[in-house]
Amino acid sequence: MHVQEWLETVPAVSIYALVGVVIGLESLGIPLPGEIILVSSALLASQHGDIDPIVLGICASTGAIVGDSIGYAIGRKGGRPLLARLGGKFPRHFSEAHIATAERSFEKWGMWAVFFGRFVALLRIFAGPLAGVLRMPYWKFLIANVLGGIVWAGGTTAVIYYVGVVAEAWLKRFSWVGLVLAVLIGLTSMLVLKRKARQAQAGMPEPAAGPVPAGESTP
Repeated sequence: MHVQEWLETVPAVSIYALVGVVIGLESLGIPLPGEIILVSSALLASQHGDIDPIVLGICASTGAIVGDSIGYAIGRKGGRPLLARLGGKFPRHFSEAHIATAERSFEKWGMWAVFFGRFVALLRIFAGPLAGVLRMPYWKFLIANVLGGIVWAGGTTAVIYYVGVVAEAWLKRFSWVGLVLAVLIGLTSMLVLKRKARQAQAGMPEPAAGPVPAGESTP
């Protein structure tokens, strides 16, 4: 609610730009609350006629696609040394085991790893750079990136916008009960896609255990 209250004080053009930039930076690999900003903006659009949900969805999709593409370019140029530096700063996400699993995932799932990664917060941040580091063919990455960006950003905008419109109509008749039910319907539809993405990720093979270096023992 704090995000939405702040957005209410911002002009519509600034909201379009804010959504595009934040989602773009998040897709590039910077951990920002892109999904929260998008949901809050779409809900605000349902309550204020000054914000066009179509323009909002286009800006969000563009930010997602451009940000992921820049992340891909950075990852491709930085290569594995980039992963090594990230591993030192973020060992929980870029450990050798996780990198090996990601590589196997991209080899097995290819474009789907990028597409479904859009619906999972952690993968949404790192899918672009990882695809570049692992040198996925750009045309495959571009197709999955564009489709994933449009489905996630455009779909989220549409769902939350119409949930907000329905909720506002229900509020006139059913008070806050209508709002709660409408929000639950919207969240359920979003969680279905996220669950499918997690199931696909869970089905990816774990990295094979490598040889134990001399002088070290397995736990």
